[in-house]
Amino acid sequence: MNLRRRYLRDRVMVALVYLGTLLVLLPLGFILLHVFTQGIGALDWAFFTQPPAPPGEGGGGMLPAIVGTFVIDLMALAMGGLLGLGGGVLMAEYPDHPLNRPLRLVANVLGGVPAILMGLFAFVLVVEPMGGFSAFSGAVALAILMIPIIMRATEEVLRILPWELREAGLALGLPRWRVTLSLILPAAKGGIVTGLLLALARAAGEAAPLLFTAFGNPFLSFDPLGPMDSLPLKIYVYAISPYEDWIRQAWGAALLLALLLMVTNYLARRAMRRS
Repeated sequence: MNLRRRYLRDRVMVALVYLGTLLVLLPLGFILLHVFTQGIGALDWAFFTQPPAPPGEGGGGMLPAIVGTFVIDLMALAMGGLLGLGGGVLMAEYPDHPLNRPLRLVANVLGGVPAILMGLFAFVLVVEPMGGFSAFSGAVALAILMIPIIMRATEEVLRILPWELREAGLALGLPRWRVTLSLILPAAKGGIVTGLLLALARAAGEAAPLLFTAFGNPFLSFDPLGPMDSLPLKIYVYAISPYEDWIRQAWGAALLLALLLMVTNYLARRAMRRS
């Protein structure tokens, strides 16, 4: 094969890569454009500051759902982050530990289970023993969704750190746990933060687990032991309603949720580049 044919083949392959990228991005672009054009009209001052209007009446806003989204997601991130981080550290830093095999099995199974089953699991585990729906049970369901993502991300980012870093700490007489806390985790903080943000973005858009747990609440509430609204739940309820104004607000909530997820992904990418 002469040099000219090689250049030609290289250009054809580059063109195919660009074409494939365009085919993937076009549907995403159309979806985002449609959500933007449908939802931008609903984003006004009342949308962010007022509770929902009664059924059939125009106006109102999404304040309880916006506040509830942050409360539930932050509680889920605290629970899922702690457990996922612990599992990832155990698998990466103690590869011969007998719990590693079942941990990997659990992570693989949880990563493939539909989100709605997480809601049913949290319903049996938390809602029934507590005797009612609550933001806490919703956070438990979302935390279970986050755990395998955080666990895998933590394990991968710790494994790429040079082993000499651990040897340096052990040579100074530090115990293994102190080496992990003082040297390994700070060195991998960028990758760990990326895993946390990606897990948050994955769970924040889920409505199915919250149908069985947080349930929804039209009133502003900060009580983690009571029902609480969230944007994915509100989108689901409003989108299937017969009221035009509710459907318009559902598009606005979808646009707001998409913007929040895009910001979270952008922050994750920035953290990844800094690590």
